[in-house]
Amino acid sequence: MHVRCPDRIREDVYRQVLELLADLSPVVQALPPTAALVELKGALRYHGSEVHRLGEILRVRTLTRLGVDVRVGIGPSITIAATASAQVEPPGGVLTVPPGQVTGWLGPLPVKALHGIGPQQAAALHDYGIHTVGLLAAVSPETVQRLLGGKAGRLAADRARGIDPRPVVPRTLPAAANVRLRFEGHVLDGADVRAGLLDLVVQLARLLRRRHQAARALTLTLQFAGGARWEKTRRLPEPSAHDEDLRTMAYRLIDAAGLQRGRLTGLVLKGDDLVDQDQVAQQISLDHSREARLVAEAAADRIRDKFGNRIIGPATTARRAS
Repeated sequence: MHVRCPDRIREDVYRQVLELLADLSPVVQALPPTAALVELKGALRYHGSEVHRLGEILRVRTLTRLGVDVRVGIGPSITIAATASAQVEPPGGVLTVPPGQVTGWLGPLPVKALHGIGPQQAAALHDYGIHTVGLLAAVSPETVQRLLGGKAGRLAADRARGIDPRPVVPRTLPAAANVRLRFEGHVLDGADVRAGLLDLVVQLARLLRRRHQAARALTLTLQFAGGARWEKTRRLPEPSAHDEDLRTMAYRLIDAAGLQRGRLTGLVLKGDDLVDQDQVAQQISLDHSREARLVAEAAADRIRDKFGNRIIGPATTARRAS
């Protein structure tokens, strides 16, 4: 099964789609930023359903749980499944190509529709009158290799015949967590932007601590009026989930943007390259002020657990909320 999400899907939503795929099958290969492969053999034994039905189940789940429609292609190989998903009209649907129908289904398709054929390769084939996958399959592999080059030609000739022995290799996305803020209207005031960023820092740090994780890096994305974006990533000196460490790096990132009265519409702060908290070395600290802040942070977490996340926080974010 080859699954295509909408082109501009948010990373956190894409991760949730991958989680839904993992509910269907233990063998899921993430193809970021918007696609994934799923091995269905084991899933069929477990769910007791035919393959097209599994595709429909997935689509219903992404729509009802995430509000995301997906295009699903199902076939006997990666090439067939990926080619099929590309033939599904947006916003979504399921197309299944049974093993016995591969040749007849591929034949009429234009060569550019075959997964793995790029624009330059398609143009080279067109120059020699090869406009459909069926014609490509009818040409000898040696001729295709002369037209497209050794390895590329061999792969194109095989895939036009439905030959693709590649397995689905389980692969997940690197761990990450993000929080976002959308301003009401366009924000020009640097103090408001900094207060919003601090609010995101507190949210992200709290999220990481609740997940017992720490971030090795931070990514800040600024969203401007008109759709422009600015993004920068920096690594932390040590993996951390503490407000103070994340705030220091977040402020460095916003300073690096060099904002000059830019009309901001939103901020996204992402913790990248996450590790489990128990993998972070505990350094002996002689900084009593820092130790006091960490004790206060732990106390604030306990208060939030009991009374809610917004009950306590930096004064700057409280003024912004009011």
